[in-house]
Amino acid sequence: MGMKLVLDLDACQGYANCLIESPGLFDLDDHTDKAVLLDEAPSEDRRAEAEAAVRGCPARAISIEGA
Repeated sequence: MGMKLVLDLDACQGYANCLIESPGLFDLDDHTDKAVLLDEAPSEDRRAEAEAAVRGCPARAISIEGA
């Protein structure tokens, strides 16, 4: 099983730190001002980028599941 990114939209506050850390994996919805997950199952070579987005989220709305 590979890496899976999980975004909790209820917890997301729209700080956009995930977008700053990982613009290839996240975007910001113009209507809701919340994050949008662009790639739920990124390749393993993007793990450092995904982990930076997790660490950078002050709302703790992002997590990584899987190996």
